[in-house]
Amino acid sequence: MSLPDGILAGEDGVPRCWWSNGTAEYQAYHDQEWGRPVTDDRRLFEKLCLEGFQSGLSWLTILRKRETFRQAFANFEPAKVAQFGDEDIARLLADPGIVRHRGKIVSTINNARRALELIESEGSIAAYVWSFEPPASERPDAFDKASLTANSTSPTSVRLSKDLKRRGWNFVGPTTVYAFMQAMGLVNDHVEGCHCRAEATRMRYELKLPGKASASQ
Repeated sequence: MSLPDGILAGEDGVPRCWWSNGTAEYQAYHDQEWGRPVTDDRRLFEKLCLEGFQSGLSWLTILRKRETFRQAFANFEPAKVAQFGDEDIARLLADPGIVRHRGKIVSTINNARRALELIESEGSIAAYVWSFEPPASERPDAFDKASLTANSTSPTSVRLSKDLKRRGWNFVGPTTVYAFMQAMGLVNDHVEGCHCRAEATRMRYELKLPGKASASQ
């Protein structure tokens, strides 16, 4: 029996999104994390930062370095990263376990400071980003490989990107922001036929959203 467009069966026979079957790391990330809704501020901040580091690289590169990134960046606690100074930048540039890109390192420190401002004004990062959850009318009619690969941004990711930049964030372009939305469950882009799609839908349905923020949309 043929599988739907965008579905591959792994060695275990389980149907998954086409991009997840290349490595064990991708498969575990797909099965356990990607597309599950997240409302934890630390995880949301971490993902925005790591998506910025991923720009121009593969996510697998970042995924394999993620634990080292966490050690290097104080587990992506915004209040701690916001205190980083020149000595920390030098330390990070000498760390072979992360992506040693000065612009992205400096951006992460800047974004931590902007994150604290965001928490102060909006209550939490979660309240802010979930206020940008896209309406059903914006979602595609079909969740297959052709549909999803044709759209690396969305109207909402453009709005969220613009608002973050207005607030002083860096490395948060519309494509980066859409990848963040996919990973953190603001949208469910598991393709039809993937064994994770129904679970992600259920989790989104049962999610207790944080108080709505007053984001400019």
